[in-house]
Amino acid sequence: MSQTDFVLTPELQQAVASFFERIPFNRVLGIQLGEMSTEQVVMHLPMKDELVGNFVHGILHGGVISSLLDVVGGAMALIGAFERHQHLSTSERMTRLSKLGTIDLRIDYLRPGRGQHFTATAVLLRSGNKVAVVRSELHADDGTLVAVGTGTYLCG
Repeated sequence: MSQTDFVLTPELQQAVASFFERIPFNRVLGIQLGEMSTEQVVMHLPMKDELVGNFVHGILHGGVISSLLDVVGGAMALIGAFERHQHLSTSERMTRLSKLGTIDLRIDYLRPGRGQHFTATAVLLRSGNKVAVVRSELHADDGTLVAVGTGTYLCG
């Protein structure tokens, strides 16, 4: 996808992490940033009582699932935008990236969210000048695929 070789430097990784950590809702949910690369982003979510949607069965709330897939997708879109806009000055790049937002998000809930720990992954399908499309998955700690998502993000 690169016009030139793009490296997600430690500085850029820190910029993505800082962007992620400054969103209070991510802390409320307890989302933890895992692996970050130009290929994929991985985030983790430990289960806690406040995240239960079905109290009889202790199942993760659907809104939490969609939020987690949106967050991991947004981080992947941000990395794609860094790559896409690497030729711009830092100030112009930051101006464009400050507009990052979700345009559309489709979630397919495949299985109940049972478990003590969940892992979300995202891969970039396309990164254009203004819009990125990301595919994300959520797995429970036993490997069960809980949900998949496709997100479209404004990133320029």
